[in-house]
Amino acid sequence: MSTIKDPSASDTPAGRAIRPPRAGRSNGQWRIDGRKPLNPNEVVKQDGDPLGAHDRILSSYGAAGFDAIPDDDLHTRFRWWGLYTQRKQGIDGGRTAQLSPAELSDRYFMQRVRMDGQSLSVRQMRVLGQAANDFARGTLDVTDRQNLQMHWIQIESVPELWRRLEEVGLTTIEACGDTPRGFLVSPVAGIDPDEIIDPSAAAAEIRDTFLGNPDIANLPRKFKTAFTGSPTLDILHEINDIAYVGVEHPELGPGYDLWIAGALSTAPFLGQRLGTFVRPDQVTDVWWATIRLFRDYGYRRLRNKARLKFLMAEWGPKKFRQVLQDEYLGYELADGPAPAPPVGEADHIGVHRQKDGRYWIGGKPPVGRLSGDTMLGLADLAEAVGSDRVRTTPLQNILLLDVPAQRVDEAVAGLRKLGINPDPGPLTRSLLACTGLEFCKFAIVETKSLAARVSAELDTRLADLDLDRRISISVNGCPNSCVRIQIADIGLKGQIISVDGQQVPGFQVHLGGGLASAGHNEAELGRTVRGLKVAATDLTDYIERVVRRYAAARAPEESFSQWAQRAPQEELV
Repeated sequence: MSTIKDPSASDTPAGRAIRPPRAGRSNGQWRIDGRKPLNPNEVVKQDGDPLGAHDRILSSYGAAGFDAIPDDDLHTRFRWWGLYTQRKQGIDGGRTAQLSPAELSDRYFMQRVRMDGQSLSVRQMRVLGQAANDFARGTLDVTDRQNLQMHWIQIESVPELWRRLEEVGLTTIEACGDTPRGFLVSPVAGIDPDEIIDPSAAAAEIRDTFLGNPDIANLPRKFKTAFTGSPTLDILHEINDIAYVGVEHPELGPGYDLWIAGALSTAPFLGQRLGTFVRPDQVTDVWWATIRLFRDYGYRRLRNKARLKFLMAEWGPKKFRQVLQDEYLGYELADGPAPAPPVGEADHIGVHRQKDGRYWIGGKPPVGRLSGDTMLGLADLAEAVGSDRVRTTPLQNILLLDVPAQRVDEAVAGLRKLGINPDPGPLTRSLLACTGLEFCKFAIVETKSLAARVSAELDTRLADLDLDRRISISVNGCPNSCVRIQIADIGLKGQIISVDGQQVPGFQVHLGGGLASAGHNEAELGRTVRGLKVAATDLTDYIERVVRRYAAARAPEESFSQWAQRAPQEELV
């Protein structure tokens, strides 16, 4: 189970207990309490169509400018179209909690483009790269949900940006907000020779059928979806609201094991198996039933208790399955097997043979950072080597697909020249970093450039070690865990800390987390050691020290997370 306790001992799991909202009062569950809004966000969502800002941007704000945008649209409904105001430059992290969102917000936007597992064609890459250069000062990042983000967007540019994206089949709809967010789909769906089932068509059917549907445009909070048929279990199924994991049923053939209600943030909760088998022809029904269950029964009184995990914590998997079947599906799902223990590398880095005999090549952009020019160069490279597809991954990587055998060396060299490394150092390979202080209004510390520098230093310093097991590092600028600090080998939560009486940027350390992966069959949240906080300037020294202790003390075949979970506290500081 995955309820995370926080006992008074000095060494604790990384999170707080999941507690359902208080009984005996309205918690805003539409099916039970009615639809009276109980907080300002719910009022705004009911006062006007959450998707309605789209037309106003095109007809009014794009021409009239930033000052014409009312607060309800600016700070709420714009999110339904992937737009957030970005952080005003020059505000240090120590002031993040002291200032209002309006004081922290700049007149520029982050624009998120959702991917939903689709590949980018050469034409789409060129449109994205040119748009980043024209409207976003060249910025273009891969997120840890496979999406793409631009920064420095002005409202006057949005209508033309959207026109270009839509012309090539890309969208920003429901990329943020209390909506069905962008889907995670195995980056090797349809090409992995070992996959159990290809989920591409299932994901596309749900996307094409339900995105923008007003019946699910006002959820209690965001709703995250994931699909994989890969034996690497490469889409973080334990931390999504709904996840379909490919399995082989002994009687019914290939289909999916269903996982529900995983999420991290400040109260982590691992998804629960319902024990059901979902046939390929039932995937859409089950998704539609689950998201409506969340809409109707999810808590809406307090936003920090509105994710689906809080409902699951109260109900448990057995009741959840029964309500899902009885009230929303109208039929029972078959019982089914759990996924097999994962095998292979879930990051898909390097050169790999596809099931059709061609190759995919996975590369690591530094901390997920691309640029307009990099994307344009990637389009040229793909075209030159006979490919028309690249995909993004949940680990902020890029996969170049369909490369003929005779062009592999050329493709590898081309990716390396673009800064998308197909053979990164071991610490850089497993590094994630969120947007951080540069653009994010929630951030307390800088992340991207710090993480890139630290990982490069570590790869040099630790070159003498034989790190045959991956060690993942996640650098997060605030407590919200956008890059999943509780499930990293070394998770770093940004905060302002005191060093010799001075307030400096630093990190609380989480150690020994991980989802199911090769050699780590079950998900486990990292532990924290009370008082263990590291200044940003000391980060390289700290990580080198703890990794060397692991290398010296590990048992045969023991991963870093296994060692960190059992090691005495003095070995972790």
